Amino acid sequence: MDLKPLITLLAIVNPLAIVPFFIHYTQGFSPAQRRATVRTASLAVFCVIAVCALFGLQILAFFNISLQSFQVGGGMLLLISAMNMLNAQPAEAKAHTHEMEEGAEKAASGASIAVVPLTIPLLTGPATMSTVVIYADRAHTLWQHVALLGYGLAIALATALCFALANPIARVLGKTGINVMTRLMGLILAALAVEVMAEGVGKLFPGLLG
Repeated sequence: MDLKPLITLLAIVNPLAIVPFFIHYTQGFSPAQRRATVRTASLAVFCVIAVCALFGLQILAFFNISLQSFQVGGGMLLLISAMNMLNAQPAEAKAHTHEMEEGAEKAASGASIAVVPLTIPLLTGPATMSTVVIYADRAHTLWQHVALLGYGLAIALATALCFALANPIARVLGKTGINVMTRLMGLILAALAVEVMAEGVGKLFPGLLG
């Protein structure tokens, strides 16, 4: 398996884009609470990716959903996520919701914000899950499945690193730097989304391929 799944997942999860939210949510936390939040969020990211990689195809089969249809739908989700990122928003951000405010309220009340909203939906939402399932179908050997889990571990480690160094990253890159990186990732993700949709449509309508 090539590195395309890792690049795609890095573009979607994009922990750099979530650094400002992490800083905002944890501004009243003690160092121990921040470290616990980093560990829990990173572990949750890996768990979401691992579950989708190991059981995503079985879930599709249970609901009798063809992978081709799922590729088209997943590609559309990726494209929506890419548009969010091109507007310097987190990939999994949703308009007209109060998830951000609710997360701030949870943090202020002392509740854990590591899983909700940091991991779900900000880091690993529907677009991430769809992507993992699509690449799980392309893994035909044991080592390819192990590699996909390894990519999930790499994403979790990247998340832990970004959150652990959140304040230095924010000082060095600033809001403008983070927005530029997010837009660049969004451009890459848009191209990958079109590729996924084109493959799904080609399988659904083979006549289109000539």
